[in-house]
Amino acid sequence: MAGDTLSRDAGVLTGLDALETAGRDDAPGRLGRTWAALWPKLAALALALAAWQVVVWTGWKDPWALPGPGPVLADLGRYVTGAAFWQGLAVTGRRAAIGFGVAVTLGLLLGLAVARVRVLRAALGSMITALQTMPSIAWFPLAILLFELSERAIFFVVVLGAAPSVANGVIHGVDYVPPILVRAGRNLGARGIALYRYVIAPAALPAIVAGLKQGWAFAWRSLMAGELLVVIASRTSVGVQLQYAREFNDAVRVITIMIVILVVGLLVDSAFSAADRAIRRRWGVLDRSTG
Repeated sequence: MAGDTLSRDAGVLTGLDALETAGRDDAPGRLGRTWAALWPKLAALALALAAWQVVVWTGWKDPWALPGPGPVLADLGRYVTGAAFWQGLAVTGRRAAIGFGVAVTLGLLLGLAVARVRVLRAALGSMITALQTMPSIAWFPLAILLFELSERAIFFVVVLGAAPSVANGVIHGVDYVPPILVRAGRNLGARGIALYRYVIAPAALPAIVAGLKQGWAFAWRSLMAGELLVVIASRTSVGVQLQYAREFNDAVRVITIMIVILVVGLLVDSAFSAADRAIRRRWGVLDRSTG
């Protein structure tokens, strides 16, 4: 096609080629993209620290109840370089990995079953959404009755908190697969598992990743609530250390551990965001000049 070809004489791209490559020459490099993504976060952090310090200067609370950013940041440096922090992070990380892994497995299987079997959708579709909206803290009385004050009680709540979100992501992803893709796959001979592997799963992947991201948020919140309520003295997790700091009225350490919990959540969220960008880039729906 004349409009889609390169004008060899003038060395200028024309037609659809020009539209497709528009903006690539002006796209920033890796360093520029990193800075563009980093500076808003640094600005927000600076504003938050400034607002925090202003509140402290007003004398709204005594320093033992609300310390300023200086003492907290100094304690943060000591805390993350101590053995107690890494031991607590290892316990909490293991619980998060196991609980979220089980929730993902159950959520994927349940979501696929509900998405493809009408009877299951009629019976469980609304129930999954209802379970997703149920606060995790409401499960703990039952979890403690069933499993006493043990890790199994924490896992029970983590799985029930995260699995419905994962299942809903799968259901919505399968629902929004264009029927023409399914018909095309069948015409090309894809049936059964092959249809799911080569057609439905790739098409539903963005919604599934969104469900996983939301499921992780529920799992992390459930885990922190569980470690605050189910204190196992022999395993000093991050949540248990936060509870101990509160009992000793150590406000500096309380805020320090809260910052650690926030940072861990941000790091995992960044991993899911990177996966989401990679999927959109593969699908060609990510602007190269901004991705």
